[in-house]
Amino acid sequence: MKVVAGQVGQARSVAGLENFSFHKTPVLVIENFWSADERGQFREAMARANWNQLQEMSYVRQDFPNSGNWAKAEIAQPQGRLLLSRLELPCIQQYIESFPNITRRHMGFSYYSYGAGDCLLTHDDTDQGHPTGGRPAPRRRIALVSYFHEEWDCDWGGELMIYASGGESKDGKPDLAITHCIAPKPGSLVMFTVPRFHRVCRVDQTAGDHKRLSIAGWFMTEHA
Repeated sequence: MKVVAGQVGQARSVAGLENFSFHKTPVLVIENFWSADERGQFREAMARANWNQLQEMSYVRQDFPNSGNWAKAEIAQPQGRLLLSRLELPCIQQYIESFPNITRRHMGFSYYSYGAGDCLLTHDDTDQGHPTGGRPAPRRRIALVSYFHEEWDCDWGGELMIYASGGESKDGKPDLAITHCIAPKPGSLVMFTVPRFHRVCRVDQTAGDHKRLSIAGWFMTEHA
């Protein structure tokens, strides 16, 4: 397992993760986080999942036009338990608990499948969802994506691009500079603090029938 933190190419030892802080380094990449056997277990579960395509999710399609027709599915309980057991990392808890006046803590993760032509346009994850039960919607604190496809060629696209914001440009859009270009390597885990502008590059036609298979979602907090 290789930990890559901060700017592209800045490597840390695995033991260094014990001292990792999202307050100091807001983007964390861990290569080979999942073994080949674990990835296979998740792919088998994905094959049994009930998928919804983007064209069926009107509220999402409005926010992400011209993004192809990627698909999303719920994670079954056995795989959910495995996922959460592996995410019991001190750096996550330390960052989440640094926010004051927390009343509830939430996690929400789903399966995603991107094929040729699919992408996700630039956004910063500040859409906090909808209030539930009269309570304010949870606030997203850490975003996560992890990759489970069996193989991925560098020509197939699908990279995760993460940006730093330098304010607004003349046209009112954010002035962004790329800080990370992260290839969807099988078994990798990526986490970053929210809000943070990012996008998923379009999967190239050369990917053929190969799918960019991932789990993505957030660690969230709720406040009075």
